[in-house]
Amino acid sequence: MPNKEYALAMARYNLWQNESLLAATDGLSSSEREMDRGAFFGSIEQTLSHLFWGDRVWMSRFAGTPLPEGGIPESTSLIKSWSDFCEERKEFDERILQWAHEVTPDWFTGDLSWHSGALGREVTKPKKTLVIQFFNHQTHHRGQVHAMLTSAGAKPGDTDVPFMPERFLDM
Repeated sequence: MPNKEYALAMARYNLWQNESLLAATDGLSSSEREMDRGAFFGSIEQTLSHLFWGDRVWMSRFAGTPLPEGGIPESTSLIKSWSDFCEERKEFDERILQWAHEVTPDWFTGDLSWHSGALGREVTKPKKTLVIQFFNHQTHHRGQVHAMLTSAGAKPGDTDVPFMPERFLDM
């Protein structure tokens, strides 16, 4: 089950993978990033936007960071400027890593309650389960982006945890 070490490993992985995907996406034109490719959220850009929105929602619950506006339907339209998004994404990934460094081992015990806009009601779940959800949600949508990038002819980097570069392991 998740603990501080798990959170640190996954936060490092998140930073590495987002860096890789954004670098691969950077080689596409704006129209290629925005093209509907039949994924759940449509395009590469819309999927990356939703992922960023979801990360911000979970971090607001975990660490009190600002909650993004809107719900799931609006989550796909956060990217107004590609270069600004890339900078904001990197900064937020570093904030996730900072949380993983700062979170105390006892934080992982007990439950977390919040109002779910998706369900329209209060929800209470074990924090350990929610940390799994947080990082699994990232991996799920990054996998979709990876597939769309590959289909577009872009070459994202490796995704295997054992091959994470040393520079990420020391963060």
